[in-house]
Amino acid sequence: MNNKALLALSFIPGVGNQRLRALLEHFKDPADAFEASPAELKRIPGIDTRTAQAIAGYDQSSDGTVITSMLNRLERLNGHIITINDTEYPPSLKQIYDPPAYLYMLGAVEESDHDAIAIVGTREPTEYGKSVTENLCTALVQAGLTIVSGMARGIDTVAHTTALQAGGRTIAVIGSGIDIIYPQDNVRLSRQIKERGAILSEYHIGTKPDAGNFPKRNRIISGLTLGTVIIESSETGGAMITASYALDHNREVFAVPGAIYEKQSRGTNKLIQGGRAKLVISPEDIVEEIASRFKYIQSEIVAAQSTPPTFELNMFEQKIFDVLSKQPTHIDIIAEQAGLSTSDTLVHLLALEFKGAVKQLAGKMFCHR
Repeated sequence: MNNKALLALSFIPGVGNQRLRALLEHFKDPADAFEASPAELKRIPGIDTRTAQAIAGYDQSSDGTVITSMLNRLERLNGHIITINDTEYPPSLKQIYDPPAYLYMLGAVEESDHDAIAIVGTREPTEYGKSVTENLCTALVQAGLTIVSGMARGIDTVAHTTALQAGGRTIAVIGSGIDIIYPQDNVRLSRQIKERGAILSEYHIGTKPDAGNFPKRNRIISGLTLGTVIIESSETGGAMITASYALDHNREVFAVPGAIYEKQSRGTNKLIQGGRAKLVISPEDIVEEIASRFKYIQSEIVAAQSTPPTFELNMFEQKIFDVLSKQPTHIDIIAEQAGLSTSDTLVHLLALEFKGAVKQLAGKMFCHR
């Protein structure tokens, strides 16, 4: 594939994603488009007279320096470009209404990644949202699914991180050039994703993460997967856009219910209330719905909560552990319900934390790990 010619075509005014796909379908090698006459170009569906003349008259040297610089940067990143004609291009993505003509990629997409699920949500999750994301992602990875998300702060970051910690694969679709990781906090995470998955973008090298890029990239997140799970989102959150794309793509949409007073749950609860998403209370709810579409799955689902971890606890630790749940609880309430003093409760909570049975959160809150 002549990447210089491909990018040159994409720089021509009037050659958007749809026309570029038509050109790639007709010529296979984009360099051939510059050798074609306006008359031949006009025979391609979607190529009008003005666009044909723009292609035929395009001076490739006009953007040559910029394109060369971009490709050099891509090579230094050890990245590459895949087009819709390449075997590496995800087949499920080809099926959506407006698939990207090409993608920049770090890492690799494997055949097993065709069994993928999107996990998306708010940038400001509650502890409940983080906990649900960790549990679902762990179980879905154990089921053989690749986790797809957008590498944004919040739920996206928890989803990618948990997938890697669970030994699975994960794909990040970003709204900037693959050389610009946003947020900066996720630079280390991005390196890990490259090793056990891929980072994808349809935006040119050097493109900044402008707000307008993210809604468009969400169609790719949906398009790569068998379904999308929304974990905490306001009614206007970006995750709701991904849900809309999934519905348009005839893919499954799932939503985790949340507290009716939390703004982070208003979007998910509304999806469920309106019948636009299937309610999720366990990983099985997801897997059972999409299992018939699995192509490469090799293992059975093991729900995170189906086999509770076992710990050797003394009588007081057991009392406290039984009071706790996945929902964060303040130490004063724990002490009251366990019938212990606050100081004794704290001692036993710290012992439970060392044993890996509970975790401490900000504000003297504790919950099951």
